[in-house]
Amino acid sequence: MRRPLIAGNWKMHLTRQEAVVLAQQIAQRSGDTTTADLAICPPSVYLDAVGAVIRGTDVGLGAQNMYFEPNGAFTGEISGSMLVDLQCRYVILGHSERRHILGETDEDVNRKTAVALELGLVPIVCVGETLAEREAGKTAAVVSGQCAGSLAGLSAEQMQQVVIAYEPVWAIGTGKVATPEQAEAVHADLRRLLETRYNAAVAETVRILYGGSVKPDNAAALLSQKNIDGALVGGAALKADSFFGIVAGVGDA
Repeated sequence: MRRPLIAGNWKMHLTRQEAVVLAQQIAQRSGDTTTADLAICPPSVYLDAVGAVIRGTDVGLGAQNMYFEPNGAFTGEISGSMLVDLQCRYVILGHSERRHILGETDEDVNRKTAVALELGLVPIVCVGETLAEREAGKTAAVVSGQCAGSLAGLSAEQMQQVVIAYEPVWAIGTGKVATPEQAEAVHADLRRLLETRYNAAVAETVRILYGGSVKPDNAAALLSQKNIDGALVGGAALKADSFFGIVAGVGDA
């Protein structure tokens, strides 16, 4: 049975003090959560401060990105070993904002994913189509292509350590959300893809999250779907009440 994961992506928000306070609020309430794993992914400059707050709790620390080189003259980047040093458990890779705004490719994501796994980090690998691609009927092709490129070369054992997040680009930060049926259809396709590429055991093991304007009022309907194993949450993760409103959706699902 796949255990749900609710991960908060704080993106480029909050001051240091706001991040610490939010982490404290989440840490204090995390002990009441028995139905899902929890993770928060603050901006990299706050990882140390947030990590200190949640250390010893059931809340996992995650980063929003990493570079694939172990060290060197890569100004502005952060390595996977640095994340390990900060006691991160997760790292988000290939988020649509990095793909579409900053030009990251499937090859970039693939190199990062391989390094993350080598270091013992859990990569949350994001895939998703634009509105134009969905309207053109290309959702399945786009998402399967991103998976093939971003996860190329991974063994079955490695793949079982990966989390996939389906995030339709048109639903991220727009207030629009895929219907539970639309999201479930893509998640089911992804699971069939995993079975085809690997085997049934891998397909049944890998957690596939939904992301894209997830809120407390739509969480239960989304999380009730057979192949949706949690959520990668953006704006609603910036307040403890709304974050735990989504967590509550796991129990209601």
